[in-house]
Amino acid sequence: MGSSYHHSYTHFVFSTKHRKPFIEPDYEKRLWSYISGIGKNNGYQIVSIGGVEDHLHILLSMSATKSISKTIQEIKGNSSKWMNDTFYKVDRRFKWQKGYGSFFVGKAGVDNVRKYIRKQREHHKKMTFKEEFKWFLDYYEIEYDERYLWD
Repeated sequence: MGSSYHHSYTHFVFSTKHRKPFIEPDYEKRLWSYISGIGKNNGYQIVSIGGVEDHLHILLSMSATKSISKTIQEIKGNSSKWMNDTFYKVDRRFKWQKGYGSFFVGKAGVDNVRKYIRKQREHHKKMTFKEEFKWFLDYYEIEYDERYLWD
């Protein structure tokens, strides 16, 4: 085959440092839009984005030339700087947690993940971020030691 072809969806989940409620409702749409621009400028498409005050979900179509770790580094690094430059100029306290969850989504699951991301506010009336993240790890059968999950 003379060319390479690639298509995969990844659902990223990560929180603010110590799950601090830094993503205020007044800021979130601007943050979602900014992160979508990061994707566009770096060769991947943000399919869906949403969250609540202390964490974020992103469904994206991965670039064929970038690793998962490079993709999340670009998103977290650029958006953290933007949040501090735009909303936290004085104390520069906005930070994302060090780690993240990355979960493969098949084409058949894309609509379900989009709906899930859109309903984050409703969903988190019943479940905390910690409960949600552990559910994802269990669902995808990812082994973890809870001592090292949170920062």
